[in-house]
Parts: sequence; C-alpha cells; structure tokens
Amino acid sequence: MRWSKAFIPTKKEVPKETESVSHRLLLRAGLIKPLAAGIYTYLPLGWRVLKKIREIITKEMDRIGAQELLMPALTPSSIWKETGRWEEYGDEMFRLSDRKNSEMALAPTHEEIITTVIRDEIRSYRSLPQVWYQIQIKYRDEIRPRGAVLRARTFIMKDSYSFDRDRKGLDKSFSLHEEAYRRIFSLCGLTTTEVTAPIDIMGGSESKEFMIDSPSGEDRITVCPNCGLASNIEAISTLPSKANFKDGELEKIHTPVPGSVNEISRFLGLPPTQLMKSLLYMKDDKPIWIVIRGDYEINEEKLKREFEEIRIASEEEVKKLVGASIGYVSPIGSNYPVYADLSIKGIKGLVSGANEDDYHLKGINPERDMDIKDFVDIRIPEKGDLCPECHTELSWRNVIELGHIFKLGTKYSSSLGAFYLDENGKEKPIVMGSYGIGLERIMAAAIEQSHDERGIIWPKEITPYHLLILNLNASDSKGVALAEDLYRLLGKDYEVLYDDRKVRAGYKFNDADLIGIPLQIIIGSKGLEKGIIEIKNRKTGEAEEVPQKIAKEVVNRLWENL
Repeated sequence: MRWSKAFIPTKKEVPKETESVSHRLLLRAGLIKPLAAGIYTYLPLGWRVLKKIREIITKEMDRIGAQELLMPALTPSSIWKETGRWEEYGDEMFRLSDRKNSEMALAPTHEEIITTVIRDEIRSYRSLPQVWYQIQIKYRDEIRPRGAVLRARTFIMKDSYSFDRDRKGLDKSFSLHEEAYRRIFSLCGLTTTEVTAPIDIMGGSESKEFMIDSPSGEDRITVCPNCGLASNIEAISTLPSKANFKDGELEKIHTPVPGSVNEISRFLGLPPTQLMKSLLYMKDDKPIWIVIRGDYEINEEKLKREFEEIRIASEEEVKKLVGASIGYVSPIGSNYPVYADLSIKGIKGLVSGANEDDYHLKGINPERDMDIKDFVDIRIPEKGDLCPECHTELSWRNVIELGHIFKLGTKYSSSLGAFYLDENGKEKPIVMGSYGIGLERIMAAAIEQSHDERGIIWPKEITPYHLLILNLNASDSKGVALAEDLYRLLGKDYEVLYDDRKVRAGYKFNDADLIGIPLQIIIGSKGLEKGIIEIKNRKTGEAEEVPQKIAKEVVNRLWENL
C-alpha cells in the first residue's frame, strides 16, 4: 500500500480527556475514530490489526475442535426472562421495542441464545461434547465508557461455549480453552497473568481471567511473591493486615465532629485501623449489624453473595431503630444480630459509635462486647493484606482484562430446558462452559505493553504492515526507482507500506515511529550515493546500513529475529 493512497489520519495532539496510553495512541496513529461516547469506527490500520487478531483466535479455536457460527445480536426479551437476566442486567442492557411493541435487547453476551440452539437440536449423549464459537459485536450500555476500546459500548468479542455430559467433560473443555487462550495471547505478542476471578452475573462454579499489567488498568489483582497465588481482588479472601491495640474498659468520649472514619480518626489522633465501622442493614425488612475495621470498605458483591437480599438502612431508619445518626452508632447494647468481617477478629481496643450523636466508645473488644453471630469475609482487600495460603504480604497490580473463562455448569441448560438422554435413556441437563476474549482489548493491550514516547511498537504477529519503506526524497528519480524496486520485491513475501509522500523527512520519521511498524527501510540521499540503504528496528532503534543488492536477505534475517 502506498501511503499517498492510504487513509492514515495521524495526529500530533489528541483531546486531554484521554485516560490511557492506548487511548491516546489509537487516536494519534489513526487506528480509530470516535462517533459517540464508547462507540468507535475502526479505520484501515486498526482494522488490519483486528483482522490479524481474529485470524490467530480462529486458528486456535479450530485447533481445539471448536466450530464457528454466528448468532443474532438482536434478541427477544423472552429468552432473557427465562433465566432471570432481563432484570439482573439492569441498565447495562440496551433495550428497545419493535414496531409491534415487542421487547427486544441488543445482546451483551450470548449464553441464553446458544443454549436455545443446542436445546432444540441435540438430544442424545452421542452428540456430546460440542464446542461452538462466534466472533461478534456485543452491546453494553456502560455507565462511564473509558479508555477508548477498553470499556466501550460496542465491542467485538470471541465467545465460545462448551457442552458436555458431565463435570469431568466440562473440566476437559475448560482446560482446552485455558491452553488455547495461553497460545492466543502469546501469539499476539502479549505477556499475561492468569488469575482466579469472580463469578458475578454469569453464574457457575469457577472462573479465570487473563490479565496484562497496565498503570491505567481498571482492574486490580493480588499476587503472592512467595507461593505465586494470583487473584482478582473481587475473588480472593485475603487475610487482613495486622493490627492490634491495647485492651481496656469501655469509655464514652465526646466527639463533636462529623461521624466519618477520617474525621473521628483525625479528632482522636488514632489510625483508621483502630476504628470499627458499624453499619445497619435491612435483610428481609429486619435490621442486622455489619461491622468492619475502619480502614476497609465493604464489597457489595460479597455482601450480596453472603446475605442475598440485603440493603443498607436509610438515615431515617437508623435514627428510628437505634436512636442516633449514622456515624455514631454501633451494636453495643443492641439486640439486632451482628455479623463481623474477619478484619476485626481477635482485635481489641477499638472505637465505634456510642448510639448517641457526637459520642463514641473507646476500648471496644468486639468478641467481649457484642454477640457476634458469625465472622464473614465481606471486605475489599487492600494493600498490606496477607496471602491466605502462606501469610506473605501480597503485591498489587493494576491490570487490563483480556479474556475470561467460566465453568457455567447447568445454570442455563436447566433454566432453558437443554437436556440430553444418557446411555440409560435418563434425561440430564447439558453441562456448559463459557469463554470470552475481547479483540479490541488485545489491540489496546499490545499498545499498553509495547510503546515508547514516540508511539506504538507493534508485535510482529499483529502489526498492520510488516515493513515500512521510507523514501526521504520523493523528488529524486533514483530514490524513487529504488523504492519502487524494493516495494515490488519485498511485497512478494511481506505486507509493505511505502511512504511515497512528498513531505519533509522529519514528518515521515515521526509518522513512522507513531504507527509502529516493526521494520523501517530508509532510503536517503547519502545512502543512494554509496549504494546502501538503512534498515531500522522500531523497537530497539538499532539500524543497519546494507548494500541495496542484499536488502531482501537482511530483511529476512531481521524479521526472523524480531
């Protein structure tokens, strides 16, 4: 492709609101163009990258025996209502009505739809196992799209689904996908960390995520430097950081400041670890206490998993049930059931509300002063927490999720009636797995992992072009002739972009480094006089001056060694 004929709208500057390296460089290098918040057009360079990612994924899915199909993005509400996810998805699901006022949705995922296919077509154990996949646009009405393609409202996903007779078969399908994902990310030039992940709205018994480290990553993981345990912070039950204080008698103290942890901590000159948050919740319309150490926050997902239907009490309810305002309450002297986070187990000398406005209690020994029904893990892990396996302090990383694999079990097959007849003619639910990869996330992740201050440095496997020919003097007939010869010669074995524009050399160099093609073949006036060209490695910056006659051999060697 000649640059003069190509559509590569590079930019010197991008809007200040860009939040990540990949966001800035995707825009500056002319790979994407925004249409609306979280909605992008993939321009020719970006689309070439995505097609290469697609080819890698397709090859590896085919390798494990998966069969490709394509399901509709527009779906009726009835299928979602059968599994309960019409309500569970909430505002993230794009909903619409057709001309007959039938409720429809743009699919954010396809578990329900794929289950109807196998439900209607497969009835015998002889037809199992099956693995089906598609590469399809998904739709999610993100409350705050961010990071360009990292959290968009439309995105391209490879989602595959396994169908087995039993759990043993599911384990095998899960393992096959795990290995396929490792190969896919490696072939895309990425270094990933595999972690235990939460189940969330998908359901099932087990899930894993594949992450890459990134300062702008929206997820956080913990990794034990001793035993190697790795997990999404939403899925791990860490041991709380160490904290203990001097035991003592209960003492009521005047605290005429707002009842937040920070204000009380500052007023008393105590660390937040010595405070106990006392929160009144309503479960089945009855009050219960949730207590947690002051330096931790409650993980609402863990709380819901532990107590199912639960909500925090309103200010009016707290005042009526306890007699004091939020921030000045505690279970001390209360008859409501108490559930304590593990962060306060065994700790003495804490401070919490005295159930009277502007007063707190010092010297609280939770296990002495409260009738605790149970200790539960309901907190968000924080730095300083310990590994649950070997008690080593965990390290923390910001990461970007690239892929997620789930053992769904029979959640969808049971809800939607996808059963098969076993060897004895007995009807059983099909055991399912679900496996997703975000194609644009791979593209962005490659940029996050491989870039410098000048621009992108593409891995060779997914670069939009293999080689970039830079003729620095497009008005020199000798230089043009050489560039044309190299363009034809190298184009037989490589994907070549030829910068034939009549612009300044500095402009060409800046664009070349910005779009990040791995090898640059530079034709300059001085080299022409000597019969040499320069071949530059974009990643290392190393350049070789080579005779024009052996350019192809040198390119072959450098490409193999990338």
